[in-house]
Amino acid sequence: MTFGKDATMIGKLGATTVAILLSGSVMAAAAERVEVFSTSGCGCCIGWIRHLEEAGFEVTNENLAMADLYAKKTGAGLKPGQTSCHTGFVGGYVVEGHVPATQVKRLLAEKPDAVGITVPDMPAGSPGMGESDEPYEVLLVARDGSTSVFARYPLAEDASR
Repeated sequence: MTFGKDATMIGKLGATTVAILLSGSVMAAAAERVEVFSTSGCGCCIGWIRHLEEAGFEVTNENLAMADLYAKKTGAGLKPGQTSCHTGFVGGYVVEGHVPATQVKRLLAEKPDAVGITVPDMPAGSPGMGESDEPYEVLLVARDGSTSVFARYPLAEDASR
């Protein structure tokens, strides 16, 4: 009789272990996938990709010739002055340049009616660009090509974003 209870307990533990392992797999599969396009050998692009991966994103990267990369940017709805060195796509949005992962997550959570977000140029202190307290902005790019400030960095200490 004791054997039956032990076997039942072992069976329940086994089922619980399997459930935990499967839930981890499902959670991993649920990670947002970011498709990044850049030019070959760009160290700051690699730094930004690592930043996204550390924040839980699954990232693929394809190196393109500069003309092809620019075509990706303009095809996504970005205009001159809104671009940087790499372009990402996630959840139907374009993510241009050194955008902090927290803002990518915010974009995906809030789902604004927009093309996406950008950090134009390559500001010091942005993810992949090294340490600095140089201020920069994350811009929301509207469908008509206009922009508005989505976030400012460095973040104010009392800011919730």
